[in-house]
Amino acid sequence: SVIHTHATCAADSAMTYSVKYSFHIILVRIWKDCITGLTREERAYQYVLTHATPGDPDSILEAFDVWCSKVEFISNIGPKKGKILDRLLMEQSPLTVLELGAHCGYSTVRIARSLPLGARLYSIEMDQRNAAIAEKIIRLAGFDDDTLIVNPSDEVIPRLRSDYNLERLDFVFMDHWKKCYLPDLQTLEGSGLLGKGSMILADNVLFPGAPKFLRHLRRSGLYQWKIHRATLEYSKGIRDGMAELVYQGVK
Repeated sequence: SVIHTHATCAADSAMTYSVKYSFHIILVRIWKDCITGLTREERAYQYVLTHATPGDPDSILEAFDVWCSKVEFISNIGPKKGKILDRLLMEQSPLTVLELGAHCGYSTVRIARSLPLGARLYSIEMDQRNAAIAEKIIRLAGFDDDTLIVNPSDEVIPRLRSDYNLERLDFVFMDHWKKCYLPDLQTLEGSGLLGKGSMILADNVLFPGAPKFLRHLRRSGLYQWKIHRATLEYSKGIRDGMAELVYQGVK
């Protein structure tokens, strides 16, 4: 039909734009890495360090947002999708939070500033160079009690109970490798750390996408879930979304 043809063309155009956009970002990043001798995360940290107020999480996030939107793209959750994360954290008031993919600390700071007094945040980042930056950003924001774990998520999750005395996770934020979303979710399901009402928020489930993860949500019957539609962080033309899951327990 005509409608189907137009929809297909629109989808193809969006995909072509997304590929060109991503390719351009990669080329620019490689060029800047070569001429500066620094990674993009290290360049962002230098900017934040000189433009943000120590101990002020809001100013640190704002400095990141300026850098990422006007200077150099970094795949933080960003301010628009970040507001969804903020709202859910305020509504849930979780006491134990797990972040999968701290990257350079943006989302870690965003989460930490929204948590109630006495809550604990455990952030996992497998890249040692990025973790070193995240550590500095977290401390710059004034969050000295949060735990940053530098190891792959599939190694850390099975040891959360034994190594960190965790009994339950109230909230999990996923923003690491998309191919890890499903296996890590299934490991969490088998760990006993998810209780009825535990919430998982997964970013970028539409772009770059996590189709196996979404298929599991539809078929498992373990969750109430929905997709928050949005655009890719710091962009206007690339459609993206976040999956919100509420664990219902094994039936």
